Amino acid sequence: MSNQSGRVLPEVTGESRDFWAGGFEGELRIYRCQSCRGWIHPPVGACWQCRSLDVGPEVASGKGTVAAFTVNHHPWLPAFPPPYVIAAVELEEQPGLRLTTCLVECDIDEVVVGMPVEVVFDEQDDVAIPFFKPVRA
Repeated sequence: MSNQSGRVLPEVTGESRDFWAGGFEGELRIYRCQSCRGWIHPPVGACWQCRSLDVGPEVASGKGTVAAFTVNHHPWLPAFPPPYVIAAVELEEQPGLRLTTCLVECDIDEVVVGMPVEVVFDEQDDVAIPFFKPVRA
């Protein structure tokens, strides 16, 4: 699905609804297992670590570090004029808990692996897309 800006929007499912809607309340909601307390992303109905079905959304800090990134220079979509940074952000809640996202509010030359970042939300129709910006001292 896309909206008037030309941005391709995610399909919201029962399991992903809290993730995509949390930003309207300023919350990054990530699934968490109630049995082993491991964090799970993307949201699925069972824990991949202990196989428990007792999983559901919890509010995460929204803080993390850039684990990897690339700079896109191709004009794939009108809503994303190049250049822009696509990054894997590792959340501070758990090693290996990563979101693929875009970095905003920074020059592409500033981006480095290990850079501390925090979540911001881009509200589009019925989803609030989590992007990340650098943490400024």
